[in-house]
Amino acid sequence: MLGGALCLEQKQDTMSSLRNDSIESNSEKQIVLNPSPRERARILRKIDWHLLPFLTVFYLFSYLDRANIGYAKVGGMATNLHLTGLRYNIAAAVFFIPLSLAEVPSNIALKLLRPSRWIPFIMVAWGIVSTLMCLVRSYRSLVVARVFLGLAQAGLFPGVNYYICLWYPRSERSKRIAIFFSSASVAGAFSGLLAADGRSRRIAWLAIDCTATVLVAIPSFFFMHDYPETAKFLTEPERSYIIDVLKQDSDHLSSRFDAQFVWQAMKDYKTYVLSLVHIGLLVPGFAISLFTPTIINELGYSAANAQLLSVPPFVAGCIATIMVGIYSDKHNIRGPYIIGGALVSLVGYILLYCSVRAGPSYLGACLTATGYYPTIPIIMAWTGSNAGGHLKRGVALAMIGLGNLGGICSSFIYIDPPRFHTGHGTVMGFLSLSIIMSLFAMWNYNRLNKKKEAQCLAENISDDRGYEFEDMGDASPLFRYTI
Repeated sequence: MLGGALCLEQKQDTMSSLRNDSIESNSEKQIVLNPSPRERARILRKIDWHLLPFLTVFYLFSYLDRANIGYAKVGGMATNLHLTGLRYNIAAAVFFIPLSLAEVPSNIALKLLRPSRWIPFIMVAWGIVSTLMCLVRSYRSLVVARVFLGLAQAGLFPGVNYYICLWYPRSERSKRIAIFFSSASVAGAFSGLLAADGRSRRIAWLAIDCTATVLVAIPSFFFMHDYPETAKFLTEPERSYIIDVLKQDSDHLSSRFDAQFVWQAMKDYKTYVLSLVHIGLLVPGFAISLFTPTIINELGYSAANAQLLSVPPFVAGCIATIMVGIYSDKHNIRGPYIIGGALVSLVGYILLYCSVRAGPSYLGACLTATGYYPTIPIIMAWTGSNAGGHLKRGVALAMIGLGNLGGICSSFIYIDPPRFHTGHGTVMGFLSLSIIMSLFAMWNYNRLNKKKEAQCLAENISDDRGYEFEDMGDASPLFRYTI
């Protein structure tokens, strides 16, 4: 009887343990399947803290290294390197050719390799190039250095945008892209402060280009996370939740590597429509980074004051970028925010074009940056949201990077100081192009969504049939475009 009692007691303990495990398991499943808004926000914040600091610092150094040529020109580089005629314009322009052409191969490499290997490798490469730029002593060596800098930096911006798409659902991407892209405007402000004094500028640039870029890149090989599936900082329930959300958000489209998805992106006219929106924004954007100190200098301010006065436009751009990114996600719309930002920037360029006084012209310079900077995260989020499937999304994000060729245009339009009518007029034309193409894209996406809704209703297509359309990308009848 004693043995039977012991067996009964052990059986009860086992049953009790199984019940407790079952309760804990059910509790975890509840977190995965139906988290509260507070719990969902906590998980996303956890991802933010492990991803965004690295990405923001990456782009900060990237923009410092590419844009400092504008401040160096005002600070005496044009004289030291004998940049007469269009030499400065050529040195600025050659950067954008390899930058544009290498973006698609880079994002394909990112898909084939691990993000924690490819993105830091890019950063080490341009850090080395920046270090070698300290040896530039002639116009020819400057041109060569700018070519290699463009090639080295080519994969960063589309790669980071693609990387964010691998971690966040569509309704959460805009604010994250805005946070990391805001570092571009911070870099513009920081450059102006460093460049205000010639000697301190050279020392600071040497420290940044030769040391900081590489020092940040090396640890990222070890601390950057690849995918939610392999993220060690997430618990198993959190990991399962994020994977499930991303799967549902992608309408169960394929995530495998296949050449057909590359061709889907290249043959899709919608990708080229967004490329036109992008190029319409990038021409004024590159003009801001390359020529803002020069424009302010031509308003009658000294070179040192022009460097300092270039800081407020970039600060205003940084604040606007984050605010617009937050509200774009909150309302889950993209096109109207691009149009609104382009209109603000357009007003700024109209002031620059028409005004002969320094005060209104400087206000115009502030408005150009305030309107422009928020639009770039939105167009990237719009592209990533409306390209279905992992590989097609990566290729589409890189393809709209062809808009970087607009930097060539930006480099040659500011040639008629002090009013720069050619430059300002050209930029206004490109902003108008961006507005028109955004309106067309909104109308087209709305038309396609209605067509898909009618198809699903007529053919009784529901989510449980998603596997039938997994290779169709955003052409799937279950996929809905963001407006």
